[in-house]
Amino acid sequence: MTSLVKTIHLPNGVKLQYVEQGDPAGIPVLLLHGYTDSWRSFEPVLPYLPASIHAFALTQRGHGDAGRPVTGYRFEDFAADVAAFMSAIQTGPAVIAGSSMGSFVARRFAVDYSERTLGLALMSTFLTYRGNPGVQALWDAVSQFTDPIDPGFVREFQQSCLAQPVSAEFFDTIVQESLKVPASVWRAVLEAQMDVDFSNELSKINAPALIVWGDRDTFAPRADQDALRAAICDSRLVVYPGAGHALHWEQPERFAADLVAFCDDLVARGTRITQRAAAV
Repeated sequence: MTSLVKTIHLPNGVKLQYVEQGDPAGIPVLLLHGYTDSWRSFEPVLPYLPASIHAFALTQRGHGDAGRPVTGYRFEDFAADVAAFMSAIQTGPAVIAGSSMGSFVARRFAVDYSERTLGLALMSTFLTYRGNPGVQALWDAVSQFTDPIDPGFVREFQQSCLAQPVSAEFFDTIVQESLKVPASVWRAVLEAQMDVDFSNELSKINAPALIVWGDRDTFAPRADQDALRAAICDSRLVVYPGAGHALHWEQPERFAADLVAFCDDLVARGTRITQRAAAV
């Protein structure tokens, strides 16, 4: 199924692209991709989401065919784009699901816009990039980048996110999406984020959180997952045996099922709260 890609211009001047599916009356879910990816990162997942999930898969600033501002690549900037996007499409509070870099954006959003956060789904997430040897090695390479980006490097980088095979066609798509990102954005995003640590603000997150991690993830360590689970009061951790950093590429059907179950639980919680309030 070919998805219709839509373009939206936010009041801050940033152009985003997204695909949308599901019943407009369903629970809104925003899907945020990782570093140098695009909405197409969620292409394997979308077919497994039922109509009850009103899904929006975004291409964030600097990535894919979105706008490329010269500055503004902090987590706060990406989160502000999500808030502006939600206002523009006139959706209420939503589940924010993010992979890798997108999980940081989701957490930043939950802190800065708590009233607009129904829940968080954090995939392949980190406590912080600071001190992470994989991220440091990536920065050592990216800091020297010039255009055009070496396709061989991009293929190696994206392959390092996998522990299980994905289709060659999809993998080529992911590589091509990363090659759309100019060297200046590769550098700007990582430079703005790699030393940031807002883990002391995690206690401010009052939305339920689902943390999903593959036990063959070579970037995000298990210790980070446990620390996040302990810091976010209403959270649970689900481990995918054999999965790597890009677990939603490797096991899209399972991730979709876990996301749907999480959303169904949020709806059930809301129904119970409404019923209790009506009984008072």
